[in-house]
Amino acid sequence: MTDVAADELERRIIVATQGGLPLVPDPWGAVAGELGIPPEELLARIGSMLERGVIRRIGAVPNHYAIGYTANGMSVWDIDDAAIEAVGEWLGALSAVTHCYRRPRRLPDWPYNLFAMVHGRSHDAVREQIEDIAARLESRFPATCRARDVLFSSAILKKTGLRIRDAG
Repeated sequence: MTDVAADELERRIIVATQGGLPLVPDPWGAVAGELGIPPEELLARIGSMLERGVIRRIGAVPNHYAIGYTANGMSVWDIDDAAIEAVGEWLGALSAVTHCYRRPRRLPDWPYNLFAMVHGRSHDAVREQIEDIAARLESRFPATCRARDVLFSSAILKKTGLRIRDAG
C-alpha cells in the first residue's frame, strides 16, 4: 500500500493553496515562489498527492450567486439499495448536478438515501430540471426510485473545506 501521509513540504503546499490559487497569470509559479521551490517540483508534488489520495481534486469553485444561479435545490431520492451505486454514479455525472452523495435513511420520517444538488435561476427552473432528471432516471432505472422531493436553501452559508494551519 502506498503511503498517503503528507510530508512537511506537502503540508506547506496544502496550506499555501487551500484558500485558492492567486489570481495572477502564473498561479503555480507564484505559489512555488512563496514556498521557495521550483514550479516543476510543486507540480510534481501535487501530482503525487493526487495519485496517493492526499488531495482528491483541484477545481474552480464559482460563486453561483454572482453568476445568477440563486435557487439551490437539494433533490432527495429514495432509491432501492440494490441500485443506489449505479443510480448515484449516473446522477452525479449529469451536468445539472453539482454534487451527489449517499446518506443513510432515517426511518420512518426520512426515507431518502441519495442527495443531488441542482442550481438554477429560479425555483421553477430547478423543479423543471429535477422533473427532467426524474423522467430520465425512470427510463434508465425503472422502478428504482420510490419517492423524491426537493429542498430549497433559505439562507446563504459560508462553506469551506477542511483547513489546516501552518505549523511554522
